[in-house]
Amino acid sequence: MGRWGLGPHPERSEGLGGARGVSDFVTSTNALAPAVLAALTLLAGQTAPAANGDPASAARIYEEVVVTGTRTRERSTAESMSPIDAIAGAQVAEQGETNLDMLLRNVVPSLNISSTTGDAAVIVHPTNLRGLAPDHTLVLVNGRRRHRGSVIYWSRIGVSHGAQGPDLSAIPAIALRQVEVLRDGASAQYGSDAIAGVMNFLLKEDRSGGSLQVRAGGYGQGDGESQTVAGNIGLPWGEGGFVNLSVEYGKAKATNRNIQRADAQLLVTAGNTHVANPAQRWGRPKLDDDLKLWANFRRPIGSGQSEFYGHANYAGRDVGNRGFFFRNPNTRDAVFSGDGGASLLIGDALDATDGVVDGSGNCPVVTVTNGLPEQTALARVLADPNCFNFQEMFPGGFQPLFGGTRVDTGLLAGLRGQTAAGTAWDLSVSVGSNEADFILVDSVNASLGPATPTEFDPGLYLQREMSANLDLARSIGERLHLAGGLEWRDESFEIGLGEPDSWRIGPYAAQGFSSGSNGFPGFSPIAAGEWSRANAAAYGEVEYGPGDHSFTFGGALRLERYDDFGTTWNGKLAGRREVAAGLAVRGSVSTGFRAPTPGQQNAFNVSTQWDPNLLELVNNGTIPSTSRVAALRGGEALDAEKSRNLAAGVVLERDSLLIAVDIFRIDLKDRLGVTGLFALAPDEVDALLAEGITSAANLANFRFFANDFETRTQGMDVVASWRPPAWGGRTSVDLALNLTRTKVMDYNPATLDARRIRELRDALPGRRWNASVRHEMGRMRFLARLRYFDGWWDPRDDWAYGNAHLLDLEAILQASARIRLALGVRNALDTEADRNPNPRRIGNLYSTRAPFDVNGRFLYARMEYRLGG
Repeated sequence: MGRWGLGPHPERSEGLGGARGVSDFVTSTNALAPAVLAALTLLAGQTAPAANGDPASAARIYEEVVVTGTRTRERSTAESMSPIDAIAGAQVAEQGETNLDMLLRNVVPSLNISSTTGDAAVIVHPTNLRGLAPDHTLVLVNGRRRHRGSVIYWSRIGVSHGAQGPDLSAIPAIALRQVEVLRDGASAQYGSDAIAGVMNFLLKEDRSGGSLQVRAGGYGQGDGESQTVAGNIGLPWGEGGFVNLSVEYGKAKATNRNIQRADAQLLVTAGNTHVANPAQRWGRPKLDDDLKLWANFRRPIGSGQSEFYGHANYAGRDVGNRGFFFRNPNTRDAVFSGDGGASLLIGDALDATDGVVDGSGNCPVVTVTNGLPEQTALARVLADPNCFNFQEMFPGGFQPLFGGTRVDTGLLAGLRGQTAAGTAWDLSVSVGSNEADFILVDSVNASLGPATPTEFDPGLYLQREMSANLDLARSIGERLHLAGGLEWRDESFEIGLGEPDSWRIGPYAAQGFSSGSNGFPGFSPIAAGEWSRANAAAYGEVEYGPGDHSFTFGGALRLERYDDFGTTWNGKLAGRREVAAGLAVRGSVSTGFRAPTPGQQNAFNVSTQWDPNLLELVNNGTIPSTSRVAALRGGEALDAEKSRNLAAGVVLERDSLLIAVDIFRIDLKDRLGVTGLFALAPDEVDALLAEGITSAANLANFRFFANDFETRTQGMDVVASWRPPAWGGRTSVDLALNLTRTKVMDYNPATLDARRIRELRDALPGRRWNASVRHEMGRMRFLARLRYFDGWWDPRDDWAYGNAHLLDLEAILQASARIRLALGVRNALDTEADRNPNPRRIGNLYSTRAPFDVNGRFLYARMEYRLGG
């Protein structure tokens, strides 16, 4: 299995939010933990029959060996001082999903990912570990830091709002031999971002053999069909070396889970035959040309005392057809109307030409009654070349469609070996980049009038990172292990200039028409630019314990120096002790930090969003915290977030049973986030325009980043694995439970409102669990997995959605020594998610912030052919 080598690999720790079912988490944790500990103590005192008559071997035979969280030696998950989950690469793929982030979501309860979030989040999905933001989790590949994704999440995606996290979808599942998730703070060991934990993706190292996989599936409603072809091959490279290559190519069609909007239906009822059905689409976006290429390599040098190693990747894909909000042809402000829909906004071509708004074209007033413009007046507009309204181009309104291309590249190369005195050394350098190049279709720059294009290139986000590491390790006897090292890293963020028509202020702007591509204005010269910063770090670690693993104690200290906000010290103490045969206690205390990214420090963005109070679309902008306008509301240079992590747990190993219970608390100070919205006063619009922010003329509100609140996230993870001896080891049972709650302890009411506080608290499930059973019977293997998601609050719908149980099934036939066939179904019972209580408002039948797939039953087939070797 995953963690212990038995069943799937569910995980714990998860969603933010004191969601329903954990209304008083502190009380429930305090009540439950002693009972669990007492039960484990009783179990430890019992003597159960051991498999093959060897209790020690039976207790450890199914455990996975991990390397995350220590620089001294490999150990099993149960022997680790902090909770670590080990998921076999083959088990990650047992689902029929196409992207690694979604694959992990289904087996890791502590990981939340929404697949239908808006704006650029459709290109790089936000991932939330232990209820914290995406950039509170550090991602490693083969134990080395992986560059972050380029996308900053702007669309009020709950906990993820304003975060810039990792892009897990660039890694193909077929390239992995194991995924390790350290569920503990690790900034003292690995540096910035490791507040919620660390995810370490270990690549395959085979030097022979391989496999080919073909996977296809679709939803029960007849849409969302996907196909994936993947391959892996191991090749020898010299004596004892290898080059392991992986490739994956896939595509997927879009889904629609919507209902006609009420305002669109009123237009149809009034006789507008041009309105699309549906006027606004909701669902998974289309995915094309999803190509992933990875190489992992290693070769001994000379006598074999040292070796050259590394890995490299290229990943590209096109994401499209993610719809923005419907633009009503009668009411959309600054495009179709200028007075809330009482009349149409008519452009005067003569005024646009001479720049003087004096009604030179003598264009008529076109009133709107009962959903229809006055036809005689509208006919005059259509017939007069000097008069214009966007109903000429879009008589039924329009829905901008947003997408883009993501390209991810990386290269790491290193040398490592051991001195004659026994000191292990490791020197490596790496470079990586993640680019999101956006596209917007079926939109307009209204200020350009009838000359506007309807397809735009708004620009791009580009994240680049370069790092160099020197690590040293030395064992003094068998009990004491020392490690230390140096790290240098340079990180840059670039906003690429959009095409001029996507951001320019056109000749019709003075008449009330909005400038910039509608829905996602392009990046203008003032927004475009590149920002970078460098940091250097030094760390030391010590670990002490006898070889029998009965007791282990460790400590780490890290000094990190940033060239923009100074120095930070962080430390960690952790220990594990076996208190009885098969029963151990463990715990840790640490401090952590996360440096704001250059993108968060400097990015400017404008997006059109639904205002649930006004019940209409408004343009909201995110401006740098050091802007003159932001300074009027308390904006200032950003500082690092600081955390204090506490954890304690017990681990029971009795024969083929393994149970681990861990409780944790994460106190986060100077937490970074996007503020609430501030209305722009006319003089503030002028100030932004003076700074060169041309799209400020269209803004209703603005916000900025600030270190203005403190949170406490606490919870409990329970993990159990059991292979019943009476069933001959052919059956494995696994359970993983996570309880998480976040509370806002302090905040600045001048910059954060109650709505934002509730997003942080309730936007993710407070409780999740996975239970799975695997059974082998001859050439057949069967998997049943039940997933539970507690309720959550959707800020867009302003509704608390209920819980859900989802059942996954898979059957695998070993058709021959080389061929394996699988049939499976996710959400086998076609459990329907809670419906939106007011779906006709914007047309979404289900929450667009759901922590699971709301598209219904998904059926898939998979074939694997194993290569020789």
